[in-house]
Amino acid sequence: MPMTRIALRAGKPVEYRKALTDSIQRALVATFNVPKDDVFMLITEHEAANFVYDNQYLNVERTDDLVMIQITANNTRTLEQKKALYQRIVEELHESPGLRREDVLINLVEVLKENWSFGNGIAHYAL
Repeated sequence: MPMTRIALRAGKPVEYRKALTDSIQRALVATFNVPKDDVFMLITEHEAANFVYDNQYLNVERTDDLVMIQITANNTRTLEQKKALYQRIVEELHESPGLRREDVLINLVEVLKENWSFGNGIAHYAL
C-alpha cells in the first residue's frame, strides 16, 4: 500500500496533474505489484518561492517543470524492484504528461507493515 506525495510548481492544468497520478500508478502496479485500486496520492502545488531545488545537483539539469515524488511503502521490495520502479515512473511520466526525464525526482520511504491504518483505527497489516 503505497502513499504517494507529488510536489510541483503551481499552474499546471487538471489534465496534467491527472496524467501524473495515472502514470505513477501504472508504474507502481507494474513494478511493485500494487493492486490497481490501491491508490492514495496527494498533489501539492507550490509558488516559485516555495519550490526550492538545485537545478544541476549530481549533474542532472532540472527545469521549473521538476516534479518531486515521495512514495511511502512497505519495506518488502528488493533493490531490483526499486530500480525498476524509478525507471518505470520516469518512462511513464515522459510518455504522459511529457515530462523530461531529468525533471523527475523520486524518494522512497520504507516503513514496517504495521505502520498503516486504512480507517477505523485498525492496524490492517499488523500480524
